[in-house]
Amino acid sequence: MTSLRPLVATLALALAAGAALQGCAPIIVAGAAAGTVLVVADRRSAGAQVDDEAIELRVSNDARGTYGDRIHLNVTSYNGIVLLTGEAPDRATYDSILAMVKGTPKVRSVQDEMVIAPNTPMSSRTNDTYITSKVKARFIEENRFAANLVKVVTERQVVYLMGIVTKKEADDAAQIAASTTDVVRVVKVFEYMNG
Repeated sequence: MTSLRPLVATLALALAAGAALQGCAPIIVAGAAAGTVLVVADRRSAGAQVDDEAIELRVSNDARGTYGDRIHLNVTSYNGIVLLTGEAPDRATYDSILAMVKGTPKVRSVQDEMVIAPNTPMSSRTNDTYITSKVKARFIEENRFAANLVKVVTERQVVYLMGIVTKKEADDAAQIAASTTDVVRVVKVFEYMNG
């Protein structure tokens, strides 16, 4: 298993880079030494992927323009389901953000995980990014499902899982995430398909 660690790390970095290109053409990551190929696909339609990018951009820009550094907001949209994580300084700001998101075109539903609290420090956010990368790497290492089918978001060491998945894929993803070091809780924000 230790001989697979460098490959797993390389694939995790490739998937992280692929996340930045989400919505673009499928990416193929090949591991010549191991002779494996991972085809990165998405169960969302191309239109849904574009809509998700537009939702994230619009809400983030509107919130930044209205509240600036007073808030820390992460907006993740997957097939029109919007996950909100982060902090708002008071109830009025919190309610305003929530209303803004619910009024955004193409938003089907909102999974509200924001809290009323001071903004988390950069060290906490860096740790959350590290946890996300560990969970993604474990998805690849465990090889129970196509790792790119599950979007991973971490906030305050809570891991949120999004995607269009089967019940088994959801259960496997949640089990792997929950058993990853430093994860305090896992929240499923999945849409389920037959299979």
